[in-house]
Amino acid sequence: LYGGGLSAAGANIRNCGDCLAQAGASARMKTATELVIDELREGSDCLREGTDKLTRAVEESEVDGNTVLKNKIGKMIVPMKQASLWLEEVGASILQKESLDVIAGHFISTGEALLLLSTTVEVLDEESEDGKLSAQRMVYASEQMILAGKELKGEKKDKPKGKSWIKG
Repeated sequence: LYGGGLSAAGANIRNCGDCLAQAGASARMKTATELVIDELREGSDCLREGTDKLTRAVEESEVDGNTVLKNKIGKMIVPMKQASLWLEEVGASILQKESLDVIAGHFISTGEALLLLSTTVEVLDEESEDGKLSAQRMVYASEQMILAGKELKGEKKDKPKGKSWIKG
């Protein structure tokens, strides 16, 4: 699975993750809004480029005669493209000072697309522990994106009752 379009797409996904982490850190520190917007949109660009790399990977798999891998990679294209488009919408909505509900909805949609993408990553090589770990990290990222959207909408998360917050 190393080399070629699939490997390049994986690098694009990792780069997007870096951009999202930087955007989150900047937002927590309440630094320049422009930086947050730029990082979100850069993450979107990474996913868009990754979509192009996946298309190339499908072609490479076809040339190699590996139809199983070709089909698995093909299933990654739509959710990655959706995540790219929704992430771009998050940045654009912040830039245009749209309502928190609109921005939150875009965060939730991005998270849902990333969640779908994670399911396709996990089945690329079902024997690989690295693939499972990558998918788990993507699931966590998608859940955090959805949670961020819900919090922007004003939804409160359940707080532990009693002493369940004590770790023991």
